Amino acid sequence: MSNIHKAFENGKAFIPFITCGDPDLETTEAIVRAMEKAGADLIELGIPFSDPTAEGPVIQEANIRALSAGTTTDKVFDMVRTLRSGDDAVKVPMVFMTYANVVFSYGSERFISTCAEIGIDGLILPDIPYEEKGEFVDITRKYGLDLVSLIAPTSEGRICKIASSAEGFIYVVSSLGVTGVRSNITTDVGKLCGAIKAASSVPCAIGFGISTPEQAAAMAEHADGVIVGSAIVKLIAANGRNSATVVGEFVKLMKETIS
Repeated sequence: MSNIHKAFENGKAFIPFITCGDPDLETTEAIVRAMEKAGADLIELGIPFSDPTAEGPVIQEANIRALSAGTTTDKVFDMVRTLRSGDDAVKVPMVFMTYANVVFSYGSERFISTCAEIGIDGLILPDIPYEEKGEFVDITRKYGLDLVSLIAPTSEGRICKIASSAEGFIYVVSSLGVTGVRSNITTDVGKLCGAIKAASSVPCAIGFGISTPEQAAAMAEHADGVIVGSAIVKLIAANGRNSATVVGEFVKLMKETIS
């Protein structure tokens, strides 16, 4: 078992997402440190990919910027090594979010064993359905990583099956479609989270579309944590290499709101 459980030990968890290498890896490193200092309980790091099918325009554009800046998987690994070492090492759990092709092209066992070696706690692969996770889960378990399961509004007939074998935390997809800021979240997340909790004791965190403190507070009433990505990536797009302070302030506000 990884350290992901620690993110949920002190009340509602706030989980920010960023795309590594946007606008460059030095800025990503500074943002991660700022987010930890601001109260992030777990940090989701996106490894850029040329065809991020689960992402809306905001994160797609972040992937393009990161790849254009020369970001590679090996460079992301090196950045995480730096974050996890030294007197100022980042302590909060961190997970990678990427796509199956990134893992396959690197070599699944090589990728996952490197994740374990550098201090990554889990892996999110949004393009791998529950029925196909077996080709990864044996390797993640071998190296002590959690393969995070996703449950969407369309998972109704499979919630019990997915939740009962979940590890780390369950990523609850609040809305149909791709990631992105939404003015309203219309899914009955209370019903969805209730069904998940009836099937599993693994914490659940809601993501997709959450962008304001009010939305985060509403989602936190039903789940153990809240995930915010596109709203943070938009701040980075607007502030570039000066993003760390701005993102840190946003994370602090969101964490205080759900606590």
